Parts: sequence; C-alpha cells; structure tokens
Amino acid sequence: MKTSLPTDPTLTGSASMPAPQTAAIYGVVLSVGIVCSLATVTVYQLTLPRILRNQVAMRHDAILAVLPDMVSVIPFKFDQAGGRFQPAATDTADSNLVFAGFGPSGELVGLAIETEGMGYQDTIRLMYGYSPHEQAIIGIRVLESRETPGLGDRIETDANFLSHFRRLDVSLDSTSNQLAHPIEFVKSGNKSNPWQIDGITGATISSRATAAMIGDSAADWIPRVYPRLADFTATPLESR
Repeated sequence: MKTSLPTDPTLTGSASMPAPQTAAIYGVVLSVGIVCSLATVTVYQLTLPRILRNQVAMRHDAILAVLPDMVSVIPFKFDQAGGRFQPAATDTADSNLVFAGFGPSGELVGLAIETEGMGYQDTIRLMYGYSPHEQAIIGIRVLESRETPGLGDRIETDANFLSHFRRLDVSLDSTSNQLAHPIEFVKSGNKSNPWQIDGITGATISSRATAAMIGDSAADWIPRVYPRLADFTATPLESR
C-alpha cells in the first residue's frame, strides 16, 4: 500500500517561477530599456539630417583647402558596369567618391580624395588633393582626428610636416598601373626624394599613420583616375 506524503502547496512550482517582486523588477527594467532604445533611435533619426549636412559642409571646406585654385566641384563615383566615373549626388556622405575641382573656364584643376586609417588614439579621416598635371598630391586637410592634443594633432598644424604635401610625387610608372615610387615615410630630417614624407618628432605614430593611409589610398586611386581623366568634365557645374 502506497502512502502519499503531504505536499506544501506553497512550494509547488516555486523553483520555476520568479517571486512577484522579481517579476516586477524585470518588467520595470525591460520597460526602461525599451523606452531608452526608442528614445535613442528617435534622437538619431531627428538629428541625422543635420549631421549629414554638417559632414557634407565640412567635406566641401576640405576640398576647397586641398584644391585652392578651383571655383566649382562635382563629385564622381566609379560605375563598375560602365567602366567609367559618373557624376554622383552632391548631398551624400559616401566616402567612396572622387571630387573633381574645376577652374573658371571649366578646366580640371585637380581631384580631392578622402581616406582614413588608424592613428595612435583612434581613426584619422582626411582629404587630399591630387593634381594630374603635376602628378602630385598638393595638399591635405584632416576631417576627423582624436589624436593627443599638442602631440598627435600636430599632423594638422606642423608646418614642416604639411609642406611635404604641397608637391608629393605620386607619378605613375610606364604602365600607368602603379606608382613609380610608393610613398615612403622617413624619420624627421631624412627626406631626400619627392615621394618621401618626414615624420614629426614626438608624434611619430600619428605622422606615420597619416603617411601610410595616404600612401595606400594613392596607390589604389591614382592608377584608376589618371587613365580616366576624360570622365571628369565640368557639366553640370556646382558653383561654390
């Protein structure tokens, strides 16, 4: 004969169900999380147009700085299907664009190209100007940097360092498929060739990173844009 032991009804299922207080706390935390997430998304969506406008304006100022002789600019993007550069939207924040600057008579002055890479602290984004007539980089402007104030941020202010980008040789070899001389970083005071960049004493990592990202970008972009210079025409013009 089986004998049934008495069961405490208060214990039945207690191991699988949270106490009422715990369930209430979970509910409050979940609700707060949902509200915060919705608020974050809402603020982002509301501020996104302004952020994009500011990015486009900052980029436009940088283009003017690296192509000082231009009076108008048109963004271009490479069309894989057509195998040529085509005009792109002017209000996009797309970084994979080439900006053609034109003179007063519609002549091509140069191209502005954006690039980025890892610095000492964080990502460095910058714009550089390329003159196809000189086959040289003729200026740079930092778009974003969190490098150490007074040290790494000297890539934006050091006159000697910036002077290397007034005519940095990026000419192509006889095949036009690659740079004749890859951009080379050297220690401060050791520059002897027009394709070399002197580092900044006290900001070696930041200046080396800048040289590396420009070197990589130029090696990628220059062989692509130089044979297609006829694609960059001043119609229609976007006046500055």
